[in-house]
Amino acid sequence: MKSASSYLLALAKHNVQAYITNPKAKAAMVTGSAAEGQCDYYSDIDMSIYYEELPSEEELEIARLQNHGSERIWFLGDRSYGALVEAYFVNGVECQIGHTTIATWEQDMATILTELDVTSPMQKALSGILICIPLHGEELIQKWQSIAANYPDALAQAMVEKHLQFFPLWGLQQDYFATRDATLWQHQILVEAAQNILGVLSGLNRLYYSTFQFKRMGKFIEKMNIVPDNLSLRLESLFHTPTYSAANALQELVRETVELVELHMPQVDTSQVRRKLDSKRQAWKLLTY
Repeated sequence: MKSASSYLLALAKHNVQAYITNPKAKAAMVTGSAAEGQCDYYSDIDMSIYYEELPSEEELEIARLQNHGSERIWFLGDRSYGALVEAYFVNGVECQIGHTTIATWEQDMATILTELDVTSPMQKALSGILICIPLHGEELIQKWQSIAANYPDALAQAMVEKHLQFFPLWGLQQDYFATRDATLWQHQILVEAAQNILGVLSGLNRLYYSTFQFKRMGKFIEKMNIVPDNLSLRLESLFHTPTYSAANALQELVRETVELVELHMPQVDTSQVRRKLDSKRQAWKLLTY
């Protein structure tokens, strides 16, 4: 909703003033749905502020009061690490504000881009900085955007190899889950498989991806050039069809994803997942001796 997005962006620009008057603050941005113009009336504000040195608790309290903020809803972080996150309401809107030292943020970036930590939820932050709206210290933020935009080939391959693993749900008999009262496990397998498909395709398409609070799947898939046809609809339908049909649909999606890996990243070994694609688990029969 355009009106909701405009309102939250204006509120973010107002709220940030209480923080950037602190000389320790060197950059600030708004990201998430407010930056992308995709807000609705349940959306919150995601802001990040970067410092040479973290503000004191007293300085954070003063800034919150200047914004006429409520008591904190929650607070996370570790001063010794160099990152804190707080949330409070302003005019009924939840404002989530991250406070991070420049040194910590640049180390977090290096953990992904250089050390190839493909499981880090900080991939979400790297994705966010690419679509953010700078509110302060634009030159510094543009430097980080330039770094993040240069998605390393090694990271792409590491993402593909990490996520190229699937439990062969399609290889089980139709009554396998029913006789085991394993509905939760069945859905867990579907969720993990869907996440791994997206993880593989994220590597192929050089997109930052984290399962942490993953939302707007359709918009994310729209950014992909290398992708199975109608992926968004097909992933969604996995969770709205009977188990056996979902298993067969998943098998075909995995098969198409593996073919894309072999076409666009042939150096990746797909033999193991290929073997699972053809696996079938048969029930054994009781024999009399």
